[in-house]
Amino acid sequence: MNLTPKMDPEGAIVRPDRITYLRVENYRALRSVEFRNLTPLTVLLGPNGSGKSTVFDVFAFLSECFESGLRRAWDRRGRARELKSRGSDGPLVIEIKYKEPEYPTITYHLAVDERNGSPVVVEEWLQWRRASHGRPFRFLEYHEGKGRAASGERPDIEDTRHNIPLKSPDLIAVNALGQFAEHPRVAALRDFITGWYVSYLSVDNTRAQPEAGPQYRLSRTGDNLANVIEYLKEQHPDRLDRIFAALRSRVPRIEKVLAEPMPDGRLLLTIKDVPFQNPILARFASDGTLKMLAYLVLLYDPAPPPFIGIEEPENFLHPRLLYGLAEECRGAAARGQLLVTTHSPFFLNALRPEEVRVLYRDTDGYAKVALVSEAQGINDFIKEGALLGDLWIEGHFGVGDPLVKEGAPSR
Repeated sequence: MNLTPKMDPEGAIVRPDRITYLRVENYRALRSVEFRNLTPLTVLLGPNGSGKSTVFDVFAFLSECFESGLRRAWDRRGRARELKSRGSDGPLVIEIKYKEPEYPTITYHLAVDERNGSPVVVEEWLQWRRASHGRPFRFLEYHEGKGRAASGERPDIEDTRHNIPLKSPDLIAVNALGQFAEHPRVAALRDFITGWYVSYLSVDNTRAQPEAGPQYRLSRTGDNLANVIEYLKEQHPDRLDRIFAALRSRVPRIEKVLAEPMPDGRLLLTIKDVPFQNPILARFASDGTLKMLAYLVLLYDPAPPPFIGIEEPENFLHPRLLYGLAEECRGAAARGQLLVTTHSPFFLNALRPEEVRVLYRDTDGYAKVALVSEAQGINDFIKEGALLGDLWIEGHFGVGDPLVKEGAPSR
């Protein structure tokens, strides 16, 4: 297999792995939901409390489980009392399907419950079906720290699964075994999930004055924005120029952004406007300018994350900038995969029906999901030149109207 990274025409690495399916059970308001045929750019709509942020947090939870361990991710969310759906008896379940080039679609299933106040992985497995027909082959299967795994590289009939006990039932087998070369397919999934970027970008954090030193990836809060600009200036100046060009097209008076080391070892971020000789400190720049800059740095990453989650990008941005930001997100989705939650019809106007799903509550108070492309008349409206955001505001989606009580309130 060719291990040379695929590059796009602009010199950025293309991340070909894709999540095609998500199923969640007993995760707060997500009592039982499925997302089929996920697109490279997937956008979630819905009124406040409909479950958008909870779907976003599913990806954050899984990512944190791999980064810092299940116990910490579980405790941070209030344990089973706050994390599991009200009235649910079964475990919390997350199941994803993802596709690697030259391999069959892989299904990853993780079920977690709580025993004596501690999280336990009650079931975890990885499987694929090599041919269009036949039984799936599970090359990893664990229950409460006990199980077996195979390489996933040899034909199923020859691929021996070895019993490999884990030290604790709260350990995730994919994370533990994925660190070893003899489990390459498990390692591929581990690398895929640990590479996710789930953004909790804060404008205040982008004003920080961090210690000097280049950093190649924007942090989830954006507090190292100056470090990433320093890195791009040193290693990818052409890409940094493209970021500044994209920023100027949306904030025309911006000339350039500078990250300069200070005598005390910190890094100072400044922004220079065209009419003025001296730049201003980033902490005095507008919220919208800094947030747009941070998003562009993320979306133009020369080695982008395989999955990016962005929550409500419209905050602090002028509505007329959101159509262009949505187009930037679609461009980034050609190199990776994006999940975006939004309340903005202006952002929605740049999207296609198949990219948008609406979350709403049913009569029991739990979240349901509807695909916009399946709403009556939507595709006909689009063919006639209508925009999705306008159709949403006019109530054509059929669900997700914040003024319509579609279900009883729930958590």
